[in-house]
Amino acid sequence: MPARYPAVAGMFYPEGENACREKVRACLDVEVEAVEGTIWGGMVPHAGWDFSGPTAGRVFAALNTQDPPEAFIFFGAIHRGGVGAPSLYGSGEWRTPLGTLPVDEELAELLLDELAGDVVNRPQAHAYEHSIEVQLPFVKYRFPEAKILPLAMPPVSQAHDLGREIAKATEGIERRIVAIASSDLTHYGPRYGFTPAGTGASGLDWMRENDRRLLQLVEEMRASEIVGEAQAHHNACGAGAIAAAMGYALGRGADKGIVLHYTSSHDVMPMGQDAVGYGAAVFITR
Repeated sequence: MPARYPAVAGMFYPEGENACREKVRACLDVEVEAVEGTIWGGMVPHAGWDFSGPTAGRVFAALNTQDPPEAFIFFGAIHRGGVGAPSLYGSGEWRTPLGTLPVDEELAELLLDELAGDVVNRPQAHAYEHSIEVQLPFVKYRFPEAKILPLAMPPVSQAHDLGREIAKATEGIERRIVAIASSDLTHYGPRYGFTPAGTGASGLDWMRENDRRLLQLVEEMRASEIVGEAQAHHNACGAGAIAAAMGYALGRGADKGIVLHYTSSHDVMPMGQDAVGYGAAVFITR
């Protein structure tokens, strides 16, 4: 399998090595509360780093306080059509401005064998998708020896069950494997065709409460309700990814979600009447 080259470097994050390294370092230089428990998974946003990089950075900063993950399963949101099944990028490597990250081919083969029919090897599902790509320089900078397993995750009702099945399939592997979901939250405003509370301050307040509804499910580890919640209230673009990562963490014994940070594009850089919510969370065993 040829290497997967960056599709959004220079747009969502810097494409030059030095500039990318400095930006990653700045995004990781954030205050993060001490996590008392083992982190098995997390949720990060995937907008341009100027908007959501420091929010995503909190999850990788929290992971840096524990035994380093040796592999990351990235459950990615899907922004293009044609991805109807959970789709792996099962071999090769992904390039970042900071160097390459090898795909965990052993883990991919295991999942394709153990979960045949539920997971497919379809690298083309990742061709132009940014939701996983924007996380990888954080991994390369902070956990340079780690391998990755990218999995494009549609918002299917059984996403949380798939996460649990992946946890079960990998429980005999001695390496530390952490699952990360990539998802932004409510997309609010005329640009997105979604203004149930109008525009202005009232609309922004409504958006924050809409995001709070989903983040409460995250804190309570109610993985089976995530996809339905997002379908009903449009408060996650990667609901399947969130549910799958939570399901994996539950399968590993996690019993609590901790929201490390919440903000929105309006809070960071107001742009008219439109705003997107960003949340960072970890799933832990206490």
